[in-house]
Amino acid sequence: MSVRIVPTPLAARVSWPVERGGGIPEALLPAFLTTETDQLARLRDPRVLVVTTGQQPGLLGGPLYTIHKALSAVALARVLEERWRRPVVPVFWAAGDDHDFAEGNHATWLGGDGAPVTTTLRERASEAPLTPLYRELLGAEIGAVLERLAADLPPSEFREGTLSQIGRHYQPQASLAASCSGLLGEWLAPFGVVLFDPTHAAAKRAQMPSILAAIDGAGRIGERLVARHAELLTHGHDAGIAVGDGATLVMLEGKAGRDRLVQAGGDFTTRRSGERCTREQLQRIATETPERLSANVLLRPVVESALLPAVAYVAGPGELRYLTLAEAVYPVLEVPRQLPVPRWSGLLVETRVDRVLEKFKATLEELLAPGQQLEGRVVRSQLPPEAGAALAALRQVLAEQYAALAAAAATIDPTIEKPIQNLGQQALSGTQDAEKRLVNHLKKRQTTETQQIARARDALLPLGKPQERVLTAAPVLARYGPTLLSELLTAIDGWYRSALEAAPGPA
Repeated sequence: MSVRIVPTPLAARVSWPVERGGGIPEALLPAFLTTETDQLARLRDPRVLVVTTGQQPGLLGGPLYTIHKALSAVALARVLEERWRRPVVPVFWAAGDDHDFAEGNHATWLGGDGAPVTTTLRERASEAPLTPLYRELLGAEIGAVLERLAADLPPSEFREGTLSQIGRHYQPQASLAASCSGLLGEWLAPFGVVLFDPTHAAAKRAQMPSILAAIDGAGRIGERLVARHAELLTHGHDAGIAVGDGATLVMLEGKAGRDRLVQAGGDFTTRRSGERCTREQLQRIATETPERLSANVLLRPVVESALLPAVAYVAGPGELRYLTLAEAVYPVLEVPRQLPVPRWSGLLVETRVDRVLEKFKATLEELLAPGQQLEGRVVRSQLPPEAGAALAALRQVLAEQYAALAAAAATIDPTIEKPIQNLGQQALSGTQDAEKRLVNHLKKRQTTETQQIARARDALLPLGKPQERVLTAAPVLARYGPTLLSELLTAIDGWYRSALEAAPGPA
């Protein structure tokens, strides 16, 4: 394996979940996307518990952190199963109800020159209905995406197999949700991950009692959320979600697509399209066309815990923020709360990146530091000795002489001492400007070295953002194969065990 795995832990602490009653209703089993007989047997065990995570569908399997979340659920489930001596299954909630096409319509990978390449399936018009992604077909545009990926992928022993695997799932007639779930399911099945499809008819029927209860309890839920939001703000925590506007936590698919239900007197209206529904009409929809109703981001974890014996949800940083707010919903609907646990976070450092670090005697921290500090240091090392000596001497003289001036000023009039010191700082700043000009011109002459550093940084901080949030999983696996997933799981498993050893209290 020519990849070094470097953890970059999230700020949140890992804590021990608490056991609860187990078992999954037989009627819900068709919504689990697996044909593995051993996993189906485990799901049928009346003592089974689950560790869940999830993500909205993405192009070509979505960003790397989708894999990090799934393998985090595997690692945590293994630790809990060993401790509790009962089956604990990692379940990935494939959020096909989500309608955010702009988040899932693109994929980014490193091109042949090492620079990030982003390919977009297509854009959705701002006035278009917000179609859930389980009904958003890929269309003919997927062909161009796959062709671009194939053109950019370097030769490797895994290239053709991965491209064939992707092509089986990402077909024009497939939805974005189904294609992503199929690919993730194939990658993750060897590690015991079971994908759950909340848009399956069996899952939709099972969700309706919670959905209707959230509609009936909208007033109380709203009050609890406002109080919880205020409490969090007093502790300096902003969940990042607006509350107190009369909106329920339920989405109804109507003329404008997936739309938020808002209380309107004794009835409800959809926020975008203004369609009005009575409670009786919503009951009929829940009975006859339950696929039109779904939970919003704050209700989803509650519905998940109502359906499944979940003890923990493996969450990213954004989810950890709003899940603290969602706490207020569980007691209203009388649902046990699963513990939010931070996912593993990390970097995949390729050999070519390590070679750049070694060449310039740099650390990973220096490469990732803002302001292109490594380039500056490398270029400054190429300054002519006389220039460096002149800058050092000039700074020393300026510092000494302005210090003497400030001391003299204090004896003349103490009020002018500070202005003199400020003038000294301005003079020293002038030497920095002079050095910057020299360095910038040297950079133009040393483009090879600076480009090597820039490409190494692109591999870890593509588009100026964390690697795991930008780079798409499929191209990485096409380079390194399924062994990378095993290596990742080993690293993640070790991280969770270490973190739980330090966690307070027994499970």
